Amino acid sequence: MFDDFMVNTWIAATLVAGVAGVVGFFVVIRGASFAAHALPLSAFPGAAAANLVGVDQLIGVLAFSGFGVAGISQLGRRGRRDVATALSLVMLLGLGALFLSRTTEYFQAIYALLFGEVLGVGAQDLAPLAALSAVSIALTLALFRPLLLSSVSPELAETISVSPRVMEVLFLVVVALATAVALPVVGALLVFSLMVGPASAARTLTSRPLAGLFISAAISIVTVWASIALSFASDWPIGFFVGALSALGYLAGRTWAWVEIQGLSQFRRSR
Repeated sequence: MFDDFMVNTWIAATLVAGVAGVVGFFVVIRGASFAAHALPLSAFPGAAAANLVGVDQLIGVLAFSGFGVAGISQLGRRGRRDVATALSLVMLLGLGALFLSRTTEYFQAIYALLFGEVLGVGAQDLAPLAALSAVSIALTLALFRPLLLSSVSPELAETISVSPRVMEVLFLVVVALATAVALPVVGALLVFSLMVGPASAARTLTSRPLAGLFISAAISIVTVWASIALSFASDWPIGFFVGALSALGYLAGRTWAWVEIQGLSQFRRSR
């Protein structure tokens, strides 16, 4: 499990999980789970296109993540955000199907793009992955206060010249960057699990925003580490454990919060 080739896996998985946990905190408090699900799938045709023409997948992922952000933000101005997100997703998934149909490695390509290749990360992949991770986390922390305010009280944000519309676009950019970091490693489907599961669990454990953000990142990292270890021991796919442990983490958080509430209620009644 700690062989030389696995070192790259541990490093890449830690970077991906950290970014997903940090960005996922805002995904949850903004109620943007659908967008967090759609953007990785929107980036999926970018990776397929890059695979088709023989360029670095990261280039395609970044380009199509940008298209996804533009589509959601522009169409969202003229109607409901969920409809705009769905339309953008449908258009880009159609392109993904077209690109995949033109490749000679159909099954291998689609499996890698949907579920990732965390065990196939090379040393040459770590530098761009680390750079994008640093940019994603730095941008999220720099926008922490205005993003938080526009998430919980858009009206109050406008009174102090924080535009909810601008914050929405910047938030989508942050999610797109997180997608670019995570998709080549864990795949389009598991990005969503890492963004939503740990952050949802963190919200049940604390009401303090900054603490919640770091707890979300910690839970996400522990989830990925445990998934790799369990996959190595059982020979089951890592993706199964990521999804299962993310859900179990949320259920454990809800249970802990319920126990705390019950204990507090009993304490008040006993006084």
